[in-house]
Amino acid sequence: MNFRSIYHQGFARVAAGTTRCALADPATNAASLLGMAQTCHDRAVALVVFPELSLSGYAIDDLLLQDPLLDAVERALDEIVARSAELMPLMLIGAPVRFGARIYNTAVAIQRGRLLGIVPKIHLPNYREFYERRQLASGDGTAGGEIIIGGHRAPFGPDLLFAAEDLPGLVVHAEICEDIWIPVPPSSQAALAGATVLANLSASNITIGKADTRRLLCQSQSARCLAAYLYAAAGTGESTTDLAWDGQASIFESGAVLAETGRFPEADQLCVADVDLDLLRQERARMGTFDDNRRLNAASAAGFRRVGFRLAPPSGDVGLERAVERFPFVPADPARLAQDCYEAYNIQVAGLVQRLRATGTKRVVIGVSGGLDSTHALIVAARTVDLLGLPRANILAYSLPGFATSDHTRGNAQRLAQALGVTLGEIDIRPAATKMLEDLGHPFAGGAPQYDITFENVQAGLRTDYLFRLANHQGGLVLGTGDLSELALGWCTYGVGDQMSHYNVNSGVPKTLIQHLIRWVGSTQQFTPEVSTVLDAILDTEISPELVPVQAGETPQSTEATVGPYELQDFNLFYTLRFGFRPSKIAFLASHAWGDVGRGAWPPGFPADRRRAYELAQIKGWLRVFVQRFFGFSQFKRSAMPNGPKVSAGGSLSPRGDWRAPSDGNARIWLDELEREVPDA
Repeated sequence: MNFRSIYHQGFARVAAGTTRCALADPATNAASLLGMAQTCHDRAVALVVFPELSLSGYAIDDLLLQDPLLDAVERALDEIVARSAELMPLMLIGAPVRFGARIYNTAVAIQRGRLLGIVPKIHLPNYREFYERRQLASGDGTAGGEIIIGGHRAPFGPDLLFAAEDLPGLVVHAEICEDIWIPVPPSSQAALAGATVLANLSASNITIGKADTRRLLCQSQSARCLAAYLYAAAGTGESTTDLAWDGQASIFESGAVLAETGRFPEADQLCVADVDLDLLRQERARMGTFDDNRRLNAASAAGFRRVGFRLAPPSGDVGLERAVERFPFVPADPARLAQDCYEAYNIQVAGLVQRLRATGTKRVVIGVSGGLDSTHALIVAARTVDLLGLPRANILAYSLPGFATSDHTRGNAQRLAQALGVTLGEIDIRPAATKMLEDLGHPFAGGAPQYDITFENVQAGLRTDYLFRLANHQGGLVLGTGDLSELALGWCTYGVGDQMSHYNVNSGVPKTLIQHLIRWVGSTQQFTPEVSTVLDAILDTEISPELVPVQAGETPQSTEATVGPYELQDFNLFYTLRFGFRPSKIAFLASHAWGDVGRGAWPPGFPADRRRAYELAQIKGWLRVFVQRFFGFSQFKRSAMPNGPKVSAGGSLSPRGDWRAPSDGNARIWLDELEREVPDA
């Protein structure tokens, strides 16, 4: 295995396929299924699921009871087993099978020349257009069974799980069509027993609106079971005597849609996606209620039999059949982004409304710099006082220029405050900062251009000190402006500094999302056009702490030059905080998300001139910075952070909520894993 192999990185490539059905012609259908299985093998697929009764056809009614048909099915299965010897994928094929005195609607599991097992359908619909019980028997009561078919001996029953011995976490369960339409599907019990990939072989006929219902059932089952769910419905070639078929094939993972085919195909089609087994494992480990539910249903979960198989997957780079968002906190889909921005903004407003109501505070004190964070906190405060019926003049916005404050950012802050109608004040902190540096014996006070951490933090600390004393004086609440990304990187001055406030509406919002929130506020005209114009100007300004003076023509101090591009560091934060992934896996995902400017969608409104790509060496370098800062030293700042609302499902860093860690930890094992597992190029 190597770094660029999906199978090394905890993924399994899976597929749901539909083939043109030849009614009551198992030999022809077997050839089609084997052809698609070969395609899957060539694409390094580990599992492929086909529709219900795909070997015989579903809509053949009483032909299912004909011995010639059933004999032909057995011959076809024998042929598939023999010809699968060199094929990697585990195939789940729908077939009518004789067992005991009855005929069963089954999923036949075949892989690398072995008949691994046969799973019968349990819930047979016998209402409206369905009358399966006329020909078929329910698999209920067949658990623990064994079958001999075509010279092959294999387990038979609904209690089977198929586990890959050489790919940890790939445990497959099969259920058939109606089994998902009931209150407690068999796949729910299988998930509690350890199944991570749930497959549905379906011949569901199509009626108006039914495709949406199927999608809802499968997507919600994947979310509820913290699993992948594969669905393959019968399509072209099935009998249309009384019904029609659309060949819907879909792949879901923990509530997310990974891939879907078109419907009503004229030919064979395949839906392929890479399922993240690490993600599923992490979700189950985090959500203790999943295992609580397993214990409550221990009897049914313990009754499953495991059948092992070996994939022998390719060790090289086979690509990644999965969309990886460049901005995991910022969806590229315009409708989803608009919804996320609406909710995030109103979560922040709702949090501040409640805090002001609970404390009886009528005024808000905020430092405004013309940067992204203070800008967004200010427009949150403006909407908050509107909802509380307070005048915007009750927002006391202070510009606190220091040694490196530019006219541009200062002017933007002033114009925004004026456009919003808040009370604007200004306190020049340079005299007080000079006096403090003088008292400290700092070389700058004597004229030396020494711009060290003390020089920077004297300014940051004085700004916060002034704001708190202004809040005392004015009877107000100091509104924090620092964001989630800064907290993750420790990019804030502890205590008497921008780390502290009475309430911080931005603490749950990453830097990459704040930019889009500001853009959304402006584009949706939450305020006047004049406000929107100023917001656009602020969005065009480079992110800088403006603490170190620069001469004319020099490049202003850049935050991202020190802590890394926020677009990469937010990516690293999301997968560290939300899923606990190893640094090597994060680097692998980042290389696919950020390796090519032209690959994948960008969020709407993202400026074309700011679209960048990163090589693996850059990704590794900035990930090293992230790991050092996140795990190595900045937790003490988060352990004492003020209150603020959680905004994103990606998580927050509150020590009272999503993230609890020791303030005196270290980054050694994360750095070791990064250096050991990620190549330099």
